[in-house]
Amino acid sequence: MNGQIKIVRISKPIGWFVLAAVIICLAIFLWNAVSWHAGRIFAEETDLNQPETEAMAQLAISLSPGDPMTHWLKASEERQEFNPDAVEGIARSFEDIVRLAPYDHRWWIELGRANEHAERMEAAEKALLRAESLAPSYSFPKWQLGNFYLRRGRVEEAFTKLRSATQKNSVYREQVFSLAWDFYGKDPEMVERLADDSPAVRRSLAVFYAQRGASADALRNWNLLSEEEKQVEPQIPRTLAQGLHDQRKFREAVEFSRQSGIDPTSSIETVTNGDMEKAITAGNDSLFGWKYHRAEGKMDVSSDNAVKRSGTRSMRVTFKNYLGVDLANPVQLVAVQPNTSYLLRFWVRGEGLRTGGPPLIQIVNANDDVPLASSQPFDGGTFDWQERTVAFVTPSNCEGILIRTNRVYCGDTCPVSGILWYDDFVLERGVSNVAAE
Repeated sequence: MNGQIKIVRISKPIGWFVLAAVIICLAIFLWNAVSWHAGRIFAEETDLNQPETEAMAQLAISLSPGDPMTHWLKASEERQEFNPDAVEGIARSFEDIVRLAPYDHRWWIELGRANEHAERMEAAEKALLRAESLAPSYSFPKWQLGNFYLRRGRVEEAFTKLRSATQKNSVYREQVFSLAWDFYGKDPEMVERLADDSPAVRRSLAVFYAQRGASADALRNWNLLSEEEKQVEPQIPRTLAQGLHDQRKFREAVEFSRQSGIDPTSSIETVTNGDMEKAITAGNDSLFGWKYHRAEGKMDVSSDNAVKRSGTRSMRVTFKNYLGVDLANPVQLVAVQPNTSYLLRFWVRGEGLRTGGPPLIQIVNANDDVPLASSQPFDGGTFDWQERTVAFVTPSNCEGILIRTNRVYCGDTCPVSGILWYDDFVLERGVSNVAAE
């Protein structure tokens, strides 16, 4: 009947023998499986720097003698000892490992390294070439072979292999570029010989150069990308803008800041929002726009729609018995060229300005924070719009200037009160012969 359980009784000796054989085979299989697995775990989890590594290696081999990983642990522990007399034996140990797993490229790489350590260079090269042939699409064998050739002084062969390693693997790409950068004395042409023309590599090169202060090369590689290729990783230009700004590489930083959207209207030798038509706000992430900090409630900066010299807005600076010795607020960073003459033009208006240390506009070298020039101090009291100018020449180390409001020193407790309005800042180049006010 369907659904009933049938019990089979074993009455003949042959049946008991077959059952016993099955159980024994199953037990042997389970023991071997567990033993192999335990040996593999010991081999993978044992730290080579532990004092009991040798004993663990022997235990792992006894549990799983046919697993190349357990033999690798023993050979690697012996290699850690740095015994010059043992290098030949260690190389032979890795030969035994390769025999256990002849189609695993990892063990051929280990054999190549062991042979090189034993100064068996021809055998080392053969092992590394075998590893590459077993895993032709992997970057790691090419990286190992390229480094082997480089250590042997075979530079062209080395960088041919290293170049192949950069194409699909961003980790090796960074290492290869760094290797070439140091090997060829920071020569970007030689670094780029190892790079293909793919967008991923160009983006990597931009980051690589920026990290090493080669800002012009970073921007050059970035601008070789199309707009669509740049948008694949939009965080890169933002990161490079901030990084180059912090390195004071302002001429390239402003371009990355513009392309990333941090300062979309900024450019070199230009006062961003000089006409004040864009609202002035605190706490923005601008690198090349107007910035200010609140000075303990004694000073405020804002846009003013009611008072303006042109357009629809001006910048309003309100002093409420401000006592600070230094002002330096509001401020804007402008990227400029070194060894260049400039003239800054701007308009200012005042109302009820009272102080013994009147405000003024100061130009500071943003690369070393040394003042370059200042306008004449502003008039006291109330006055209508006046055009002011500041002429200056940038020194050889200058890639950026700070345009900021400062004040004449008049003691440690010298208050300033009243209102200033600014409008229409313009930076002109090559006009050092024009006398400032």
